[in-house]
Amino acid sequence: MWRIWTLFDPRRVLVALGIFLFVLALLIHFILLSTDRFNWIEGPHAAKAASVVITSHSNFA
Repeated sequence: MWRIWTLFDPRRVLVALGIFLFVLALLIHFILLSTDRFNWIEGPHAAKAASVVITSHSNFA
């Protein structure tokens, strides 16, 4: 295992790994924000999808 670190600089590897994980976390969060179910900022937009109108008829003969 120590021979791998003789080939790569540990500081550069850890910085690159940190940047990659940060970008991946941002990507996952923006994907979740674009969905209707997991949008925690605006909330769900279920009222747009379906609206039901109930009318009552009293003409039961």
